[in-house]
Amino acid sequence: MTSTPLRLAVIIGSVREGRFGPVVANWIAEQARRHGRFEVDLIDLADYDLPHALPAVSPLMEPNPVRPGNGEELAQRLTAADAFIVVTPDINRSFPSSLKTVIDWHYTQWNRKSIGFVGYSGKSGGLLAIEGLRAVFNELNAHTVKDYVSFPRYFLLFDQSGALIDPAEFEAAATRLLDELDWWANALTAARTEAVPA
Repeated sequence: MTSTPLRLAVIIGSVREGRFGPVVANWIAEQARRHGRFEVDLIDLADYDLPHALPAVSPLMEPNPVRPGNGEELAQRLTAADAFIVVTPDINRSFPSSLKTVIDWHYTQWNRKSIGFVGYSGKSGGLLAIEGLRAVFNELNAHTVKDYVSFPRYFLLFDQSGALIDPAEFEAAATRLLDELDWWANALTAARTEAVPA
């Protein structure tokens, strides 16, 4: 294991009005800082306005298209990350379209990197969204770690200041998630420096 901190991008997946995502993302970002192995970059997708319509597909298409607006800044932040935590709600039994748009605009940024999840929603705690995202990231050759953090009925778990009322169980889950991300991100970072088989 390297002593150099890993660059962890925590992504706020929801951009809808009145979203709770920033509260959850700030919590997991603080857990990651306390863990001691990560340098955290908190990315709010509400700061970026990528269109849902993708560039035309052709055999000669570049794997990294030019992204409109401030999309290139987002691409650079994703490229710099060694690992990711995606913070997502369930919306109609799936993840937000804002997440799918950002994923689809980026092909190489997720490749051979580790991804963890923190979910929240009314009943399922974001698990339906997480399962859907696992399939999508698998197609992009990323490794999603087994452990996750889930907040079912999140509105009963946090106080008005955004602090967890009973944090012990969730902090333990966060530690398991971060330990797994640490291991896999180190392994994959080392592997990416080796030659890719032809």
